[in-house]
Amino acid sequence: MSAIEFEVPLLYTGPTMKPRSFLLLAGGLWTMTCLAISVPGARTVETTPTSNAPTRIAGTSVTSSPAEAPNQPTLPTLSASTPSFELIGHSPLLNRGMNAALAVYGNYAYIGSRTDSSHEDAGVLVVDIANPSNPQVVYQIGPPEEGLAGQTSRELRIWPEQELLLVMNLNCEVRLHDCAQVVVQADLSVYDISGANAAAPRRLLAYPLLRVPHEMFLWDDPAMGGRALLYISTPGGYIYNVLVLDISQARAGQLQELGNWGAPRELVNAGLHSLSLSVDGKRAYLAHLRDGFMILDTSELAAGITNPQMQLLTPPYNWAQSSPGPHSAVKLFGKPYVLTTEEVYWACPWAWARILDISDETRPQFVAEYKLHPYNIAEHCADPDLEQYINTSFSAHNPTLTKNLAFITWHSGGLQAIAIENPLAPMQVAEFLPEPLPAVGTEDPGLSSGPDKVVMWSYPIIKDGLIYVVDIRNGLYILKYHGHFEEEVSAIRFLEGNSNLGEAQLWEMP
Repeated sequence: MSAIEFEVPLLYTGPTMKPRSFLLLAGGLWTMTCLAISVPGARTVETTPTSNAPTRIAGTSVTSSPAEAPNQPTLPTLSASTPSFELIGHSPLLNRGMNAALAVYGNYAYIGSRTDSSHEDAGVLVVDIANPSNPQVVYQIGPPEEGLAGQTSRELRIWPEQELLLVMNLNCEVRLHDCAQVVVQADLSVYDISGANAAAPRRLLAYPLLRVPHEMFLWDDPAMGGRALLYISTPGGYIYNVLVLDISQARAGQLQELGNWGAPRELVNAGLHSLSLSVDGKRAYLAHLRDGFMILDTSELAAGITNPQMQLLTPPYNWAQSSPGPHSAVKLFGKPYVLTTEEVYWACPWAWARILDISDETRPQFVAEYKLHPYNIAEHCADPDLEQYINTSFSAHNPTLTKNLAFITWHSGGLQAIAIENPLAPMQVAEFLPEPLPAVGTEDPGLSSGPDKVVMWSYPIIKDGLIYVVDIRNGLYILKYHGHFEEEVSAIRFLEGNSNLGEAQLWEMP
């Protein structure tokens, strides 16, 4: 994300900050971005909330049967055992730092990079996860395909039906990503990961993206085998902010542009950050940074008619606006609600998660929120040691939802597990905070170059009951969730927040 595309105001709302603290924060704010293998120890924070505003509690070392943290208050339980995350496996990903999006298929995980070839190992890493307790990097897609100067492999998806890996490459920036100041053409690279190619992907094509992309949602048509659409957010000064590509013929070297949509230009202040689709593909849920949440009718695209059109269902005067504005938006399964996350850098009290009622698609309404205590509380911003949070963030980032839980990467807040059984009262049930690596090749300029060295970032992926998640700095973590709705999670074959694959098609399709 470029500074031009997203300029976020300093969202400080707490008591008067010390002059030096304010200057440090204000001076550091210039944009927001969503932009050797020894397994270190990890700590899991076990909490059971008494309200929807839980207090962070010091954790203990990870075990399969976690002991109660010593010298901590006893809290009421939600289930027979206190919810927690068990660390199954970890790869530091060559200790490179600056890790980006995650994709998982079969016995392999694929992880992009937020930086470029001015740093070592800036390509797409292939990790063998056949033994989840001992994941190993076995290959790297590097130049001339990935990891070029000025390029970041920002987003990855896998279309399992065709055994294709999709890598969205775009320009990275000097200040945000410590990249070389080189302009490269954004593209969508498609790789064959069938058979032996799974361990060493073979590129089939690189489709040029003429508008600057940011995120993408893979919609696999549940009614027609062999058909999939890719919805790409293209923020910036464009008339259109949604680009839809038909990737059904990607193996034959063909991608087809099906449609474009943009909010009324005179009404918007910033670009579309992210979007997701209903499982049936008839609705798109838009996280339009600073301009709010809105819903599109995408039923013509889902139906595959000629010259399909997207129609705005939420009129501009009813866009659900919040500060700083939505980063991601994902619908709850089987319920008329959407969960949004918000993100901001260098701005105490950062940003958090909200839930909207979408029973009336023309007028979505905020009905609940989830904050991470104490970091998302305005009073915390009066802390005299606030300088320690320079170049870090305690914002929400990417969500993956089950029927009753939300797993949200929360930057320095780790991985949050939130009960959404009652959407009006989201509650923390567990969180995972990895023990940071002693050192990495490249620190993230905006997120880990300060004292805090945890930066959970990717959409969590659940595969065969295990949770895969990437920390920008510290690598790939494979976790098992224990506690409230544990059986629901352990039974999942595949689920991720940025596609409608796997259990999503079982839980919401008729």
